[in-house]
Amino acid sequence: MTAFTSPAPGFTPILACLGPDQASYVTLNPPTVIVSKTEALTELQQTLVSGGAQVGIAQGVLDAVADGVVEPDQETIILVSLWIDPAAEDETKVRTASREATAHAVREAVTGRSDEERHALVNQRDHLTHPFYGGN
Repeated sequence: MTAFTSPAPGFTPILACLGPDQASYVTLNPPTVIVSKTEALTELQQTLVSGGAQVGIAQGVLDAVADGVVEPDQETIILVSLWIDPAAEDETKVRTASREATAHAVREAVTGRSDEERHALVNQRDHLTHPFYGGN
């Protein structure tokens, strides 16, 4: 609820919905809230968030439903933190990447990681990094 009651310019949360036109939109089950991590400054970026990313995220959630990972109910709520590369221009690539990332994230959130993957992270903890970390 806080996401919807605290929008900021360029960071308006989206309740994922699909349909050929606004009058026929339907929301996903499970309800899926998309919150962008970066501000959509241009019309293209706004289109990528509301178009390609939203469709891809919905498809990824529905892939998880089709695989039996989550139920298509109203009790489960999926929160998606969305990041789109500011240089992105291809709506289809954004949709495809969003679908794959969402399906993977939902599966991992529900089923967890393997023991091997968890131990690898622990063993690599002193050497972990991130593209946005520039320190030592």
